[in-house]
Amino acid sequence: MATVTSKVLVRAAAGTTTATLYTVPASTTTVVTNIVVTNSASSAATFTLTLNSVDIFTTAAIAANSTAMFDLKQVMATTQILAGFASAITVKFHISGVEIV
Repeated sequence: MATVTSKVLVRAAAGTTTATLYTVPASTTTVVTNIVVTNSASSAATFTLTLNSVDIFTTAAIAANSTAMFDLKQVMATTQILAGFASAITVKFHISGVEIV
């Protein structure tokens, strides 16, 4: 029987160059359920998130001192990668979901 575990997949400040944020572990399927992006700066920023090299958000704007929340159900197979970056390190990612083993 499969084991389903809710978990925080990513909780990190964005870098300004693309970086791997999460890799699906071996023998696991992951479902990304929520993405929260915050910008704590006094000026607007942009962010990009990709799932297995396919853009989910491409240079998406986020206003100064704001939070953007996205609910989705995106399935990721073993070894697939969630990657991203932002125009400023004041942008933070909080991505949650479930792992199915």
